[in-house]
Amino acid sequence: MAQKKTTEVDYSMHDKIIALYELQKIDSKIDEIDKIKGELPLEVQDLEDEIAGLKTRIENINTEVEELTSLTKQRKREIEEAKMMIAKYTEQQNNVRNNREYDALTKEIEYQNLEIELAEKRLKEYAADIRNKKRISEEAEAIAADRSIDLEAKRKELDGIEAETAKEVEVLRAQEAKAQEVIDERLLTAYKRIRKNVRNGLAVVTIKRDACGGCYNRIPPQRQAEVRQGKKVIVCEYCGRILVADPEEE
Repeated sequence: MAQKKTTEVDYSMHDKIIALYELQKIDSKIDEIDKIKGELPLEVQDLEDEIAGLKTRIENINTEVEELTSLTKQRKREIEEAKMMIAKYTEQQNNVRNNREYDALTKEIEYQNLEIELAEKRLKEYAADIRNKKRISEEAEAIAADRSIDLEAKRKELDGIEAETAKEVEVLRAQEAKAQEVIDERLLTAYKRIRKNVRNGLAVVTIKRDACGGCYNRIPPQRQAEVRQGKKVIVCEYCGRILVADPEEE
């Protein structure tokens, strides 16, 4: 892996602070472009997740319906087998030699009839369950179809914005990479952490009218002088943002 440029060139702290200021301006422009997209990326992701969840649900329901259909066939086979056994035992009753054999066959016939009743009860339950699951599946499919239409529209809108801003973002990303070459890894990590924690993404701010450009709290004169010297990184004691002297004013 190639070494960062900061290991090849000994940039001064002033150079790094200026690079941080430039990096902030570049990232703020990228933030503005992202604002144009608004909530579209999140909305697209949410719709994709919802459709994926609906499809999984439909697949699970279809699997359950297949299992119930298989059980339905099994119970019907059991009913047919029970009817065959009843016919067999009924025929055997005509050839019994004593009452004991007749009673035993009668019990077998009763048992098979009970098995048929139980199987028929299960068939009714399976049929009702299948109807209910198919209804739920159809509702889920209808919702998925509606969400797919919404997703297509939002994707189209997002793709249009990204196409319009692609060249500008490409240029800004190149500028961003160039600015980062001047900044050492530790300082860059701190910058990214501050950006993530502040509401407007401003990690680097200038002093305006003796106040922090981020939180607008007053900066003491001695602190301002240290910021203008650019010999070390100075952060606002109130909001934690990195303070820099405005190069344009200088």
